[in-house]
Amino acid sequence: MKTTRRNFLKTSGFALGSAALTSQLPLGLTGCAKAVPVKRDFGFQTWTIREKLVADFQGTLKEMAAMGYTQVEMCSPLGYKDAGFGPLNSMTGTEMKKIFDDSGLACVSSHYGMGELRESLDNRIEWATQLEMKQMVCSSFWLADGASVDEYRKACEELNAIGEKTKAVGIQMVFHNHHMEFEKRGEELIYDEMLKVLNPELVKMQFQVAVANIGYKAADYFRNYPRRFQSAHLADWSKEKDSQVPIGQGDIDWKDFFEAAKVGGVQNFFVEMDPETFGPSAEFLKKV
Repeated sequence: MKTTRRNFLKTSGFALGSAALTSQLPLGLTGCAKAVPVKRDFGFQTWTIREKLVADFQGTLKEMAAMGYTQVEMCSPLGYKDAGFGPLNSMTGTEMKKIFDDSGLACVSSHYGMGELRESLDNRIEWATQLEMKQMVCSSFWLADGASVDEYRKACEELNAIGEKTKAVGIQMVFHNHHMEFEKRGEELIYDEMLKVLNPELVKMQFQVAVANIGYKAADYFRNYPRRFQSAHLADWSKEKDSQVPIGQGDIDWKDFFEAAKVGGVQNFFVEMDPETFGPSAEFLKKV
């Protein structure tokens, strides 16, 4: 993405840090179960279209729905107020949900900064409940560059405690990675060490497929860590062009990805790429 949350947070100094893949097996006339394709819902993350979204909230949502998107993942207007989402904070979750409903979209998830999860958890739980969300996503810890693995472990323990509080009200806490969690400290890969500390009952994972450009495959993690993943951010990568490309036009093996996603437990898929890729990406996903 041309503008990253990491760049926003570093420059601002802010301390923020599809439907289930189940198969229907109706009984045929012979009494044998026959698998039939199930439509896979897919959504989009609002980060890359935030200016347009704030300028025309309902119009932008309807435009995305017309492309074929059925779900949306927000960025919390409280935690991301300095990134452009601030004007949306004037709406209650209930008011916002009505606009989503009228646009033909379900807002099933949102990103939150670690700062607001520490300082405003009750308020954010109330907002998520008004939107009828069953998941809240920590958008990374945003530790300092070069932070140690032990610092990441400590943050994971803190997120476990936050996840215990959200679980008590029926909301699943989720952690979203960026490229920095796939850095190594000596022989230790930060992301792998985090998976050892995060309690899978309290914190699920949202996998950022974009780390494919540094050699990490979502499908491998889904298979190696069954049922640890709640959702995924979809992006495609072309090694030949050395850039992101619309989904289905790059090097990602999407058939393998979606097969592995069943093992990983992935429930929701959100496209997060530059705005011009949303249309062709949706066309591909409708055919998968």
